[in-house]
Amino acid sequence: MTAHTPLAGLRIVEVSSFIASPLCGLTLSQLGAEVIRIDPIGGAADYNRWPITGDGESIYWTGLNRGKRSVAVDMRNPEGQRLVQQLVAAPGAGGGILVTNAGGRDWLAHDTLHALRSDVIILEILGGRDGSPGVDYTVNAGLGFPSITGPADHAGVVNHVLPAWDVACGLYAALAVAAAARHRDATGEGTRISLPLEDVALATAGTLGYLTEVQINGSGRQGTGNSVYGTYGTDFTTSDGARFMIVALTPRHFRDLVAVTGTTAAVEALATALDADFAREADRFTHRDVLTALFTRWFREHTAAEVAEALSKTSVLAERYRTFEELVKSGELESNPMFTPLEQPRIGTYLASGHPASFDGHHATVAPASAVGDDTGSVLRDLLGSSDSDVAKLLDSGIVGGK
Repeated sequence: MTAHTPLAGLRIVEVSSFIASPLCGLTLSQLGAEVIRIDPIGGAADYNRWPITGDGESIYWTGLNRGKRSVAVDMRNPEGQRLVQQLVAAPGAGGGILVTNAGGRDWLAHDTLHALRSDVIILEILGGRDGSPGVDYTVNAGLGFPSITGPADHAGVVNHVLPAWDVACGLYAALAVAAAARHRDATGEGTRISLPLEDVALATAGTLGYLTEVQINGSGRQGTGNSVYGTYGTDFTTSDGARFMIVALTPRHFRDLVAVTGTTAAVEALATALDADFAREADRFTHRDVLTALFTRWFREHTAAEVAEALSKTSVLAERYRTFEELVKSGELESNPMFTPLEQPRIGTYLASGHPASFDGHHATVAPASAVGDDTGSVLRDLLGSSDSDVAKLLDSGIVGGK
């Protein structure tokens, strides 16, 4: 173990697909754990998911499964099921950990695996807390965020593009596994962990006050478009068509915004007329539309370069809106030590991100994703002591696939 691989020695078996569960495994892998992903022969439903290369290889799948060993098993076959059980329960102080979103399978249930290894740790990601199916977009639809997302004058709902609940769930799952492993180190006891995607979303909405304000105040917030709720922040367009997001969280931020836009006298007169104190976030938010009208002229009279230069000399929180293409072409990835070149078979060479946290100045080493089944033979030999002939028989019988 080194400072930047704190989970070295843990071994996780992952039976999963799509985002939340694979992201849990990726996060644990980036922190030093050995992660073995088990897929059906030929790959699960996400193996060819978009975005893809011109040759049809999934950029999405390889991104979420970097650094994992891949085993392909016919999990509809009872012998294949027993093989997966043996891999989960294989001996070793750091083993006996399963992460899955493939719920409802008795042969992967906690009681079944506990009988094979008493200190087993199982984390099961669910859709609804009752076990009903659900994905990020369906969970989000029932939560309330789409009704306040999008332009303020938009009458319908707007889905978010980022699968926020899947991402949060994957990170919660990784933390839960690490916590259960620490508990096992201290007590020798395993843990059964259930993590519903629905509850991840509800917990987040509750923690951030979206649900609490309804319970306490009797009503929820309305959509505010690109304006930041409860303070001053919105977007502006420059003379050459660029857009900037501006946020003034503190009185200093706001004073600097007023000064740089040359609106000091107008804002002071407005404060007097409205009996407002713009040092207060509430007043900045309440009167945001009229404030925005005052600031808009300065942005429209200056180019993006002029705006960026002027704002860089202030405390105002600002960023120009960019596309993914603009970000990649800016050269920022090359200068960020979190990104390192990765030669990914079937995809090509690109700058891949490690774990965003650095440990003593080190980011996790980035390793490529195996193709489904690439590591079947080596995993069976390493964990179960299978011989070459044993592996060959399993391959010939179709119980496992790959190499």
